[in-house]
Amino acid sequence: MKTNEEIMEILEAYDLTGGLRAAAALAGCDHKTVAHYVALRDAGHLPGGRPRRTTSLDELLPKIEEWVDRSRGAIRADVVHQKLAAMGFAGSERTTRRAVAEAKKAWRAGQRRVFRPWVPEPGLWLQFDWGAGPRVGPAGEARETLLFCAWLAWSRFRVVLPVWDRTLPSLLACLDTTLRRLGGAPTYALTDNEKTVTVEHIARVPVRHPDVVVAGRHYGMTIRTCMPADPQSKGGAEATVRIAKADLVPTEANLRDAYGDFAALEAACAGFCEQVNTRTHRATGRPPVEMLAEETARLHPLPATAVTTAFGETRRVGWDATISVGGVRYSVPHELVDTRVWTRFAGDELVVTVVDPEHGPREVARHQRGHRGCPQIRDEHYPDSHPSRRSVPGDRVPRAGSAAEEAFLTIGPGAAEWLREAAAAGTARMRTKMAEAVSLAKLHSLAAVDQALGAAALAGRFGDEDLPMILAHQRHQPPASPAARASEAHSLQAGTRAWATFGVAPSRTEVPS
Repeated sequence: MKTNEEIMEILEAYDLTGGLRAAAALAGCDHKTVAHYVALRDAGHLPGGRPRRTTSLDELLPKIEEWVDRSRGAIRADVVHQKLAAMGFAGSERTTRRAVAEAKKAWRAGQRRVFRPWVPEPGLWLQFDWGAGPRVGPAGEARETLLFCAWLAWSRFRVVLPVWDRTLPSLLACLDTTLRRLGGAPTYALTDNEKTVTVEHIARVPVRHPDVVVAGRHYGMTIRTCMPADPQSKGGAEATVRIAKADLVPTEANLRDAYGDFAALEAACAGFCEQVNTRTHRATGRPPVEMLAEETARLHPLPATAVTTAFGETRRVGWDATISVGGVRYSVPHELVDTRVWTRFAGDELVVTVVDPEHGPREVARHQRGHRGCPQIRDEHYPDSHPSRRSVPGDRVPRAGSAAEEAFLTIGPGAAEWLREAAAAGTARMRTKMAEAVSLAKLHSLAAVDQALGAAALAGRFGDEDLPMILAHQRHQPPASPAARASEAHSLQAGTRAWATFGVAPSRTEVPS
């Protein structure tokens, strides 16, 4: 098969010489080849093309084109062949497949969507989408998470935030956090037609959620939705979702470990955003964080407070770091005492949100729905030294209130244990015995007296002479030796050697005469 350049050379040689053999000698081919391509050109065919041969399907081609058009190019060739066979077609299925392929190609050429390159404008478009996140939590209790992925079109700046659900309050909280990271609000925000954004479609016109409209007005931004089944209109956000999932969701490809808690996932998302925003982008040749500094001048200023339309009801945190919702107490982090938080129910869970003027809304606690008389309290909301986190209710940590008490507690942990046990036993003259222990610590070492006090507390010996007697016993007893353990070679268990003679008559010894 000759190339187009070779065919053009043959035709030019023929036009120059006017003879088949002269043109063949000039082009370096056979004179029959020159005659073939000259005949094709005279018949009106393009160079390199061949005339279409007639087939047994020529009379049925209009019917095939009708079926392809009715199915919008989705009909299969085997289905077409069955329909043609029912109409009396006796040709092979291979002929049908070729005809259907040509009909589909022609139909797509007329229906093909023409894409125009989208040139973004600074400060105009923000796109966001949702992606499935990793499972977070200990083994057996891990929960599914979601990734909120936003993409500022001109600067290519990406924001990825992990959340537990994709409800309207979570969406508004993620939007506020994203805008505050960007330093302003663009003119438009584009997303999918979810129920949190679009309530319904009337005559293919999307009806916006009222709370979303209020949030858009709050930030001076119009929230729009793309056409259904048309991901090309927001490809930047979907690319952000794809890249974030490939890097953040543990797989065999990235060898990332599972996340033990939600804080670890938040740290991973922050590291991912820093990585992709500081490296040079392939399309612009500049880091997105550098371009964001220029685009911030085109963004609208943000209001001082976040939108709180869908965050629920407000509650004041009491002195015990709890709030009351429906007559049930729920704990929140102790740092929020005497502040106001927002509460809402998401299914069977109570979600507590705090609105930070600098960083926007953030979820601080999540509880299962409780009932009256059964408060929902979590230990991680209180400091480690809080009395509620001790194993024994009412247990106290000794603290010195005078010089004598401080001198006694300085001896060591055995002294503190002796103080607790002696007080619980109602020991008389405790201050005198504590002073005696301090005096003995000056004569002996602190470690010896501390060990003796610990032994006295363990044995419950709080008499007047008990501590000196324990010290004397510890001073004269031999040093502790390693504990003896029985091995396979040396055992205290009786053997079974004597069983060998069981049931055997004893032998008679000969007595000399």
